[in-house]
Amino acid sequence: MLESMPRERIIWFSMWFLASIVTFGVAFFPMFYRLIESRNIHFQRETILEKQIMVALQAQEKKLPKTLEIPRDRNATAWAASIILVVPVFIIVYFLSKDLLLHERHQDEFLSEVLPERMFMPQTIPIKKYALITIVTLGVGGVYWLYKIINNYNAHFKAQWKLEKEIIRLMEENKIGKPL
Repeated sequence: MLESMPRERIIWFSMWFLASIVTFGVAFFPMFYRLIESRNIHFQRETILEKQIMVALQAQEKKLPKTLEIPRDRNATAWAASIILVVPVFIIVYFLSKDLLLHERHQDEFLSEVLPERMFMPQTIPIKKYALITIVTLGVGGVYWLYKIINNYNAHFKAQWKLEKEIIRLMEENKIGKPL
């Protein structure tokens, strides 16, 4: 089932940023849309993976890990369209940062209970630091913050693709079963 879902798409910040300069900011709309859409796809894939792990654990009558609240889907179209007002850009950047932090913390806690041998290291996004830089630079720091967010999401997506293969290997090794 996980294999049939679309994969997250890597975003090249430099390409989108240059396109935004050339188009006087118009390219920011599809960039934000793709980032939010990739985030939503990733969180959906992760939810399905966790459910498959839980089913496999339940079939083996093993202890089920506690689950935490997963960040909800964001409406990519509405959020991308709202950047025309400028102020929502800072709100969106904040929530994208916070969602990734919560997601990685949840993923780390979940996997540590299921597979203690896991090799996953959550990233850190110093939200307060980036917000302060953005305020001090009168918004220009928001570009750097967005750059860091896109790089962190890209790194997380790439790590997730490797992690999915590793989860399958560890589940087979620990005789938990193989995800669907």
